[in-house]
Amino acid sequence: MSVKSQGFSLMEVLIAMAIGSVLLLATSRFLPALQRAVLQQTRHQALEEEIWQRVYVVAKHLQRAGYCNGNCQGEPLQLERNGECLIVRWDANSNGVWDASPVTNADSTGFRLNNGALETLRGATTCAGKGWEKMTDPGVLQVSRFEVTHTAHAGFAPQLTVTMAASLISDLKTSVSAQYSVTGFNL
Repeated sequence: MSVKSQGFSLMEVLIAMAIGSVLLLATSRFLPALQRAVLQQTRHQALEEEIWQRVYVVAKHLQRAGYCNGNCQGEPLQLERNGECLIVRWDANSNGVWDASPVTNADSTGFRLNNGALETLRGATTCAGKGWEKMTDPGVLQVSRFEVTHTAHAGFAPQLTVTMAASLISDLKTSVSAQYSVTGFNL
C-alpha cells in the first residue's frame, strides 16, 4: 500500500522563511523613513495653516480699514517700518467716530513684526511701546517676514497685500510663505 505524502518539504519551508525574512527586513527599513516623511509633512501643513490664519486676520482688518458711519478724524491706515507695522482704524460700533478709549472698545488695531513674532495691540496709536500681544508662539515658529504693501490704482480702490513667511524653530528647513491681497474699499 502506497502512502501519498502531502504538505511542504523541509527545503520548501526554509526557502519560504528566507524570502519572508528578506521582505520583513526591507519593510523594517522603509517604515521609519515613511514615518519621518509623514511627520515632516504634518509639521509643514500645521505651519502653513498657522501662517494663513494670521494672514487672513490681518487681511480682514485691512478690508475694514476706513469704515466710518459718520465723520471720523485721522488716518484709517498707517503703514510704518516699510510695511512691517500697521495700524488700522474702523468704526466697529458704528457710532460715527474712531474711539480711542477705553482700550477694550478702541477702533484701532495694530500689527507688527517684533523679534521673530507677529504681535497685535488693540487701541494702538504707534508701532512703538509695550503691551503688544504675540499672535504667534516664538517657541514654535519664527516669523522671518511680515509686510503689508499699499498699491494705488487710478480710478479704483487701493490694493493691500499681506506677505508673511515663517519657519519652525525645531526644523528651520521647514518654512512657509503666504501672500494675500484685498481691496481697501473704504480707503
